[in-house]
Amino acid sequence: MEASQNTPAQSIDELASILQGVGVSEVPKMPNTYPELNPFDVYRAHITELLASICDVEKSIILAAMQWTTTLEKGDLQLPVPALRKKGVKPDALAKELAEKFPESVLVERPTVVGVSLAFFFKTSPLTKLIVPFVLKNGAKCGFNPNFGLRDPTDPSKGKKKMIVEFSSPNIAKPFHAGHLRSTIIGGFLANLYEGAGWDVTRMNYLGDWGKQYGVLAVGFDKFGSEAELVKNPIGHLYEVYVKISAISREEKEVMDAKEEEIKKLQEAKEPTGEKEAELQALIDKGVDEQARKYFKRMVDGDSEALGVWKRFRDLSIVKYKDTYARLNIRYDEYSGESQVQDASMDEAAKILEEKGISHVDRGAVLVDLSKHQKKLGKCLVKKKDGTSLYLTRDIGAATERFEKYHFDKMIYVVANQQDLHLAQLFKIMELMGRTDISSRCEHINFGMVLGMSTRKGTARFLDDILRDVGDKMHEVMRGNADKYAEVEDPHKTADTLGISAVMVQDMKGKRVNNYEFNMDRMCSFEGDTGPYLQYAHARITSITRKAPLSLEELLSADLSLLTEPKAMDLVRTLACWPDVFVNTVKTQEPTTVLTYLFKMVHTLSSSYEVLKVVGSEEELKKARAALLVAAKQVLGNGMRLLGLSPVERM
Repeated sequence: MEASQNTPAQSIDELASILQGVGVSEVPKMPNTYPELNPFDVYRAHITELLASICDVEKSIILAAMQWTTTLEKGDLQLPVPALRKKGVKPDALAKELAEKFPESVLVERPTVVGVSLAFFFKTSPLTKLIVPFVLKNGAKCGFNPNFGLRDPTDPSKGKKKMIVEFSSPNIAKPFHAGHLRSTIIGGFLANLYEGAGWDVTRMNYLGDWGKQYGVLAVGFDKFGSEAELVKNPIGHLYEVYVKISAISREEKEVMDAKEEEIKKLQEAKEPTGEKEAELQALIDKGVDEQARKYFKRMVDGDSEALGVWKRFRDLSIVKYKDTYARLNIRYDEYSGESQVQDASMDEAAKILEEKGISHVDRGAVLVDLSKHQKKLGKCLVKKKDGTSLYLTRDIGAATERFEKYHFDKMIYVVANQQDLHLAQLFKIMELMGRTDISSRCEHINFGMVLGMSTRKGTARFLDDILRDVGDKMHEVMRGNADKYAEVEDPHKTADTLGISAVMVQDMKGKRVNNYEFNMDRMCSFEGDTGPYLQYAHARITSITRKAPLSLEELLSADLSLLTEPKAMDLVRTLACWPDVFVNTVKTQEPTTVLTYLFKMVHTLSSSYEVLKVVGSEEELKKARAALLVAAKQVLGNGMRLLGLSPVERM
């Protein structure tokens, strides 16, 4: 049995009752701790009180010095004694003194001295009685802390902090490339993370949907477009059209450049050449580039026919994007885009830049010199000499409009590290404009490149193509075990889920800023720390708990004192870390923080199966072991869903 999202969370009174049962009279609590949401906070507050009773150090300093550990061998919590800032005594001597004086506790063993640190090991029986019911009772909410997103944790009526996460942001009619894939995966994870932390999150997709290229696309569609293909596969068909018309434009370029040069020479001559100029200009006007420029000018001027064609391309593309995103468990609250930025916002920004002396005109173009504020920011163009706006101009307008609409406390741009300079310039310009109320709330979450995405040099890769290829590979791997394959109800759907998991886990295994090699064979393997292995671990524990169908009430009534095996204790201690992992992930903003923990947890889990057998055990022992394994399944599922994965039940 798995607790649902609607399962009532464990209350502070229920926690108090469990603690009283193990000999603690009241729930230990300190400022900025949430014992009902994170049992480790019970131990932090408890250890802090005990240490404060034997040394002259403020409780807030002791609490802040407490650290979680990377491995169980190092204890459940550590305290580096130098962090206590105790003057006049050597840290190693103080560590030894504190260990010797540490009072007897029903929750914690006497600390172990490791150099200048104290390692605290929790007593296993009370920990088990705290953790297993905590996980079972909180269910899908287990590990998350909605208090972090409150404007005032002491007064929930003041509401949640607001966040915008802008991510994915593909260009209509162009391939959904590796950078968009990474932005989609990381952005979806960050949106989930901050929702788990209690923020009011708006997921935004800022499409590349404006510019002369849409004039090129409209001209191309007149020549090569197919209504049937457009409806069937809008993104793929529009890309095909764009490639064909762009090839013609490139072929024409040399000829058109020559004709423009000829016109220039005629204009410099003294004799009348109007008729020849008109003839040459008429030829230029027939070219793709000039037709596209004029078409886009019609769009800018609000021509209803031109805008209607463009809007149809955009709307059909969004419908297709939604289907693809759904496969990745991604949803959006708003599909925005360059086209949605109002001219008034950009004009107002240009006016402020000019009035404050931030911008200057150079040969008809408008520039901002940021090098005098920070050398590496250099100079940036905010308006072309023909008056056309640029990405930077639109981003300034977009940020202002979003702030006015959403009044956000934080806005995250999930964009590749190739755009580090662009975003740094944007934030600096907003600051110079006097809009620190906006710039101070903006953050660029960057990431490295995916290497080896294309199997053939120069081949465009759409996300659907990538997911199809990986799904086919997973299906091929699954067919390698005929017996297990026969048991899977919908092998194609399962293969698709496994393929998506393979792609996402490979992306999230390393730190965001690192490049990584897209390796289909490695990512699709069931050996090693891969997406399929993680899914296998979930399916396996689901199979085990399915064979012991106990209700939540039965699991909560289990005699957990029967769980005495070291393997059981290791699993309990690992599960206890989950809320701390979540807290740390909010700080790191790294998916690998969660993923590393999940692999560590499933390794502990898989090594325990031979010892913690459920089926065939005596009834009460069976119930206790089932409670522990159901709790483990819950934490594994919660972590996978936080990452954006869909845990499979059978495979």
